[in-house]
Amino acid sequence: MNKVVQILALLGLLASLSACSNVIYRIDVPQGNYLEQKDIDKLRVDMTKEQVKFVLGSPVAENAFDNDTWHYFYSLKGGRGNNFEKQLIVEFKDNKLLDISGDFKKSEDFNTPLDI
Repeated sequence: MNKVVQILALLGLLASLSACSNVIYRIDVPQGNYLEQKDIDKLRVDMTKEQVKFVLGSPVAENAFDNDTWHYFYSLKGGRGNNFEKQLIVEFKDNKLLDISGDFKKSEDFNTPLDI
């Protein structure tokens, strides 16, 4: 009978330890450039690369073969499995902002240069 109590106690202990794995804190792991729509709304066609860099920061990746395309990427790997990703592709021609694409919308003023 004493052996049965020990086995039950051991099983209870093992069950409580395995339940602890659900309460282990896992950190969120952010990577890349965190951008908000309000930052994207500041972009205007014909801005220089320096102006875009001032507004958005340096891109995560620049194409070594095409210096006129910049990639901004942000991902958040949540500790609880909730993942989040956003990207923005910025295209230039002759050192002037030509177009943007990706997970952000262009502002209504995007096609109005800053000089006007």
